[in-house]
Order: sequence, then C-alpha cells, then structure tokens
Amino acid sequence: MAESFAPERLPLSATPAEKARRYAELKDEVAAVLAGEPNLTARMATVAAMLAASFEACFWTGFYVVDTDRPRELVVGPYQGTLGCLRIAFGRGVCGTAAATGEVQIVPDVEAFPGHIACDSRSRSEIVLPVRDAGGRLIAVLDVDCDRPGAFGALDAEGLSAILEVAFAQA
Repeated sequence: MAESFAPERLPLSATPAEKARRYAELKDEVAAVLAGEPNLTARMATVAAMLAASFEACFWTGFYVVDTDRPRELVVGPYQGTLGCLRIAFGRGVCGTAAATGEVQIVPDVEAFPGHIACDSRSRSEIVLPVRDAGGRLIAVLDVDCDRPGAFGALDAEGLSAILEVAFAQA
C-alpha cells in the first residue's frame, strides 16, 4: 500500500471541512500502512512522509525524539524538509516547550514566540505535538512548520493528535 500512496496535497486554502476530511482519511491510511510494524523509526518516518505528501502547509514535517542518553533533550529524528536543528533542550523553542509542558503548541507567528529557534528562516507558523507511547511516556514531539503565518489551529491539533494515537498507541 505504501508504494501507491500519492495523494493530492491539500491546499492552504482548503475549507475546514476539507481539512477535517483529509485528516480522517489520513488517519485510516496511516493505520493501514503501519499495521504490524513495531519499529519506531519506521513508524515516524512513515508518518512524516505521509503528512508532508498530504498537506501543502507542511513545509517541514518531522520528529524530535527524546534522547535516551540525555532525557531532557530532543534529537532530530525522521523528517521531511530542509535541514533541521540537531538537538533541542526541553523548554527551549516551540519543540522544547511542547516536550517540557506535554502540551500542544500552536504558533501562528513564530516571530512572536519567545525563544523561537529558527532552524529554517522561511518558517512562519508551527504546530508541535507531544508523542507518547502506550504507557503515556513522552517519546518524541511531532513538529510541523509552514512558510506562511497562521497555517495551524485547533482542527490541525485534533487531526494530528488522532494520527499520532493510531501511529504510536502500541509503542
């Protein structure tokens, strides 16, 4: 199935209903592709690729993984996009804030976020979600950046959370 996954990228101008429908479809597609795959790296790489292929807003899409040797630090994991930051401390920038607080971060204007880390200066808005394993332990954060301001909102948080749930519920 993965070889045939080639959706049309949903444009930034999509209606909320179109966006919600695409997230629901993608959740089912992710679940089907990942069925039986136990490897976390493979799961993260697949989710990043499928998200990047599905939404025009996904300028940079990927994971920062909790470093097992440095548990208060994130290290870049599987992603789609330009070069990412290699390491981010908990509490630093949008990703580090999501890791430290355990809460979704929706940033309509990255320039207005205190301590924003500009891994790519073209990024204008961002959403970051904590990724938890089946036991509720933080294993990573999902970071999605857009080169336009205001690209993400509550609908994206809901859709991405549902995808993360099906992708990492058994992790």
